Amino acid sequence: MTTSDTDSPRRHTDAPGPARPRRLPGWAKLLLSVVLVLAVFFAGLRLSVLPGLREVFGTETHDRSGPALLKSVRDISRYDAASGTFQVVVDLDKDAKFLPDAIRGTRTLYVGAGTVDAYVDLGRVGERDVTVNGDRTAATLRLPHARLGRPALDPDHSYAVSKQRGLLDRLGDLFSDNPNSEQAVQRLAARHIGEAARDSGLTSRAESNTTAMLTGLLRSLGFTEVRVSYGT
Repeated sequence: MTTSDTDSPRRHTDAPGPARPRRLPGWAKLLLSVVLVLAVFFAGLRLSVLPGLREVFGTETHDRSGPALLKSVRDISRYDAASGTFQVVVDLDKDAKFLPDAIRGTRTLYVGAGTVDAYVDLGRVGERDVTVNGDRTAATLRLPHARLGRPALDPDHSYAVSKQRGLLDRLGDLFSDNPNSEQAVQRLAARHIGEAARDSGLTSRAESNTTAMLTGLLRSLGFTEVRVSYGT
């Protein structure tokens, strides 16, 4: 038997044609549109192309603190004769004994700046500590040694440079809000500043300034000879 001529074109029409491009599903188009809109939106805010939107979605800071309350008043009779400014870099490392730092531990690098005042407490001067001759031309004063005040950290110049935390510490921060997280490094900075002030000769400077102040004051009142000593 011979094959009819009609079989050849039939086989030609049954051959597969070129593959059509697949269309994105509806949810993918929607997701892509949202991503593009957000990208354009944040790019406009970043480049200040849409300044009006920055005012709408920008953040504002409000001070909702209550009024400050006066808790006590102290009469101070000391003379602040010298003040020193100090800066210290605190490197505080807390780690666990049997866990690596990447799992449990913190390391804080903190720059602490503060001042320490040196003063002479004139309230401790008694009648026996002041001697004046009959002509009121010579005066002798015995004063207590100068002391150091408490270190006062300057919040405008103290800051944390870096803080490294382990995985467990990061997870703990998610479930707790500790406002005293920097209290340890601040206390350590204040302690180091106090130690530096004791070795700086600040009290000797305060005694010299106090002597110069009292000498000038008494000479303006008519005294020609003024002697000031320390050690009561």
